[in-house]
Amino acid sequence: FTPDHICDFMSKAVGVNKNSRVLDPCCGSGAFLVRAMTDAMDDCDTEEEREEVKKNQIFGIEYEEGAFGLSSTNMLIHGDGNSNVVQDSMFKRAKWIAENNISIVLMNPPYNATKKCCDPDYTKGWDAKKKEDPSKGLHFVEWVARHVPSTCKMAVLLPMQAAIGNSGDVKTFKKKMLDNYTLDAVFSLPTEMFYPGAAAVACCMIFDLSQKHEKANKETFFGYYKDDKFIKRKGLGRVERTDADGNSLWNKTEEIWLNLYKNKKVVPGLSVMHRASWKDEWLAEAYMETDYSTLVAEDFQKTINDYLSYLVKEGHIYEA
Repeated sequence: FTPDHICDFMSKAVGVNKNSRVLDPCCGSGAFLVRAMTDAMDDCDTEEEREEVKKNQIFGIEYEEGAFGLSSTNMLIHGDGNSNVVQDSMFKRAKWIAENNISIVLMNPPYNATKKCCDPDYTKGWDAKKKEDPSKGLHFVEWVARHVPSTCKMAVLLPMQAAIGNSGDVKTFKKKMLDNYTLDAVFSLPTEMFYPGAAAVACCMIFDLSQKHEKANKETFFGYYKDDKFIKRKGLGRVERTDADGNSLWNKTEEIWLNLYKNKKVVPGLSVMHRASWKDEWLAEAYMETDYSTLVAEDFQKTINDYLSYLVKEGHIYEA
């Protein structure tokens, strides 16, 4: 499931407000829906507006029964905004999605979905040996993009493999996306973001659905947002760090990340602008300049230690 602070960042990045109609078609535990509902209600001026948000502006779909129970409960706990959360395959809900005039999509699709969870129109072309989604979640994104209005903005979490695009299906769907929509931004997120759960390394992509990428004729913002100021704690997962005065380091970091993206600022070591195509890697690491002035001896030592640990783990060496 997506960490709460990453949900918060993505909701703010696409500007969820009291007028937003938000869909998460793979809503899992409901973290995106809760965050979107909270952000929208914070923007409201009256109790009537807040009730409208809860009852008519938050939409979720979840395929798996257990996760659906979690999302429904989560929404109830946070203000009874679960009236438009349904258990179903998103691929069976095209008409329902279209009828609800969605303006923002927040989603974290499954990265290795089995055939039964994927789009039947897509899987019928798989060979018999193919068991998991070769698009690494991109076909979920492309399907949703086709079924929401062109005025919609999408913020999606996908694995690094989808951004690098070194397989046939990933490249196919990257091309489909840019043939029809604009890649506005990609954020490289913390390596161990899902710890202690999944080991996937994820990035956030933001798409503007109003026009094809080439016609938009603009550079994509790439953020190297790997340090969220969280730290691993045994038995607790990743926990938020504070400064000497007890202030959240994440809050300061999020403010910096949003400011760079909203104003399209280039800062060595943090962000870069690049005119990307479907053939390119969609990652800041591919284009970013290194700010060598910030490097210290400890950085080199850490890299050496990490590499040594990798060699031991993979069985290439047996002692250090």
